[in-house]
Amino acid sequence: MGQPESPYSGPDRRRKATPALSKFSFWGGQRRGDGSRRTNWNQFVDLYSFRTWVILSVFLLLNLLDSHFTLLYLQRGGDEANPMAIALMGSGISVFVLVKALGIGFAGALFCVLKNFKNGRLGVLIAFGLYQVLLIYHLSLYFNWYPGSVLP
Repeated sequence: MGQPESPYSGPDRRRKATPALSKFSFWGGQRRGDGSRRTNWNQFVDLYSFRTWVILSVFLLLNLLDSHFTLLYLQRGGDEANPMAIALMGSGISVFVLVKALGIGFAGALFCVLKNFKNGRLGVLIAFGLYQVLLIYHLSLYFNWYPGSVLP
């Protein structure tokens, strides 16, 4: 299923292309694009597809799972290897989770803006791959290292 066709079928009368960020990026956009049509590549859009929002939501969920398992691991006596995370945790757990969520939220917003560009899509694929490897690592620690943590 593609996106609904625009009722206007004439030439594009815009004087300028859609900018990376505008007032329409968040409130009432004009140009749709999911990157599936070749004509949408390498241009900004200001309306985003459902698929884009699902991918962004999964990306943010993986970040929350990473925070959860990191804190669980540390609570059980593990050590953090990331010096930036150690510094943030020195300010408190809530600061760690907030800064991590804001940082990944910014990356997710950047993904939305750059979703029709080759390097933007490549960056998301790399980030997804790294987060999945990290989640597998956290799960292996959880089920193999923590005593009594095996599910019934």
